[in-house]
Amino acid sequence: MKIENVPELYLNNPKQNPDLYVYDLKMTVDIIKTKVNLNMHMFSFLQTGKKQVHFANTSVTVDSDQSLLIKKGNCLWTELLDKEDIYYCRVFFFSEQLLKNFLNAHVKHRTLSKELPSYFAIENDDYLTTYFNSLSIIKKASPSYRDNLLSVKFDELLVYLLNKYEDAFENFLFSLVTEEASSIKSIIEQHVYSSLTLEEIAFLCNMSLSTFKRHFIKGYDASPGKWLRNKRLLKAKELLEDGSLTSSDIYLDLGYNNLSNFSNTFKAKFGVSPSQI
Repeated sequence: MKIENVPELYLNNPKQNPDLYVYDLKMTVDIIKTKVNLNMHMFSFLQTGKKQVHFANTSVTVDSDQSLLIKKGNCLWTELLDKEDIYYCRVFFFSEQLLKNFLNAHVKHRTLSKELPSYFAIENDDYLTTYFNSLSIIKKASPSYRDNLLSVKFDELLVYLLNKYEDAFENFLFSLVTEEASSIKSIIEQHVYSSLTLEEIAFLCNMSLSTFKRHFIKGYDASPGKWLRNKRLLKAKELLEDGSLTSSDIYLDLGYNNLSNFSNTFKAKFGVSPSQI
């Protein structure tokens, strides 16, 4: 499974570490469902086309009427939903430190009442259209001049959105910089009975497979492969005992590639074949 890192993928020098970065993204049908690790928070302004962005726990469909503020972490994939061969999207990346500086200067600290989603949907208007168009001019300026202008434009955008969405947007901004307990457990348990592979679950947790395995063993005192296999087999037994489903109905949904492999593993676990259940 190929996974791209952004914004590093778009930088002329991958060793750069900018606080702000603007990039015009062109996507075509040949890169549908590209998987990415998002390493900076990002505003995404879709100019033409329609897409669906899949996150760890949800998905959202957007077109040129909306923009998204996306929390750094994982976007599992982006799908193109219309028949256009190409769509254009302007993305504006910003560092967490820059956001902290803005919040310290402009906003009083709030206590988050609940875990917020991985994105904030923004309804485009005339102001935002003009704003995002202005970024195309600024990004062509000389580096020192460009960086200063982008810093001003970053503050301008956040002030406007705070005025437009008030507490909802303020809470979301604070969720981007608030240290929270790892969501690895909730992600794992949400996908226990899915057909996702270990590598795909690790991706959702924003970890390499080896790092994911270390965290899993520490949290569950078992290897992820063995733990998931046991959970899925127990679920299979429960479904078969209910009497309304057969092995052919469930093996794919529980992560098995073929019926024979499922039947053999089931028998090794319970001492009887699924058909005997």
